[in-house]
Amino acid sequence: MSQPLSPEREQRRAAIREALREVKNLPTLPGIISKLTKMVDDPDITTDQMGKLISKDHILAAKLLKLANSAFYGFPQRISSLSSAIILLGFNVIKILIISASIFELMEDQDVELWEHSLGCAVVCSVLAKHLEISDPEEVSTAGLIHDLGKVAIKMELPKESETITALVGSRGISRFTAEHELLGLDHAEVGGWLAKSWNLPVKLVEPIAWHHNPAGASSEPMAAAIVHFADIIIRGLGYGHGRDIWVPTLQSKAWELLRLRPTDLDKILENVEEKLWDVKGFSLEIKMEAGGVGSTSPGRG
Repeated sequence: MSQPLSPEREQRRAAIREALREVKNLPTLPGIISKLTKMVDDPDITTDQMGKLISKDHILAAKLLKLANSAFYGFPQRISSLSSAIILLGFNVIKILIISASIFELMEDQDVELWEHSLGCAVVCSVLAKHLEISDPEEVSTAGLIHDLGKVAIKMELPKESETITALVGSRGISRFTAEHELLGLDHAEVGGWLAKSWNLPVKLVEPIAWHHNPAGASSEPMAAAIVHFADIIIRGLGYGHGRDIWVPTLQSKAWELLRLRPTDLDKILENVEEKLWDVKGFSLEIKMEAGGVGSTSPGRG
C-alpha cells in the first residue's frame, strides 16, 4: 500500500493534473468518432451511411484502411473499400480502428520506439484475449495499443519534467513508473486514464489504460486491465520496442489470479506471440521509414 503524499507533493500533483487536463498540445479525437458512436448504437443505421460519414475525412479513411490491412489485425482477405471493411468487420470494430488510427498518428509522431512497444503489447493482448475467449478481443487489443498514451501526454505537456524523469531512470536505475511518482506524485497510467476519459472513450478502454500497472484498482474491467498488465510484462521481457525504460514491471498477484493461466498455456501463448510479432515487424519498420528513423531490422532490445 502506497504512503500518503505530503501536502507539498499533493499540491504539486494537483497542479500537474490541472496542467495535463488542459492538454493544449494534444489533439482531440476527430468529431467523427462521437458521430460514429451514435451510429453504432442506432439499429437503423446502414453500412452505406457509415461509409459515407467516414469517407468525408479522407486522411482518416486512408489510415483506417491501412490499419485494417496491416498484419497487426491479420484479416485474411484484402480490404479495399470502406463499405467492405464495415461489412466484414462490423460497426464496433470499425469504431475501434478509427480510434486506433487517430491515436496511432499521435504516438508514431512522438516516439517510434514507444509506438513499437505499444504495437507489440497490442499483439500480446490480442493473443491473450483470444486464448481466454474474451468477447470483443479487438477492444482489449486496442487498449494495449494505447495503454502508454499518458507517457506521450507527459512528454508533450511537461517536457522538462519528462527529461528529468528520463535522467532519473538512467542515473538511479529505477523504472520510469517509479521516477514519475517520485517527481510528479502520479504516473503515466493515471494521466492516460484522464486523457481517455476526456476523449469520451468507452470504459473498456479507459480502465485498462488507467490501471495497466495495477489491475486490482479496475472496478468495471479488471480482466481487460489484467490482460494489458500481463501483455506489457511479456512484451518487455521479449525486448520488443521499449516503454521509455528497460525495466520489466512486477506481475501483480491479482492479475495472475484473474488470468488463471497454466504453464502449458504460456508455452502456446508465447509461441503464437513470437509468430505474430514477426508478422507485424514489416508494419513497424514501415512506420520507422515514414518517420525517418533508423535502427534494427528485427525486434529490438531496449
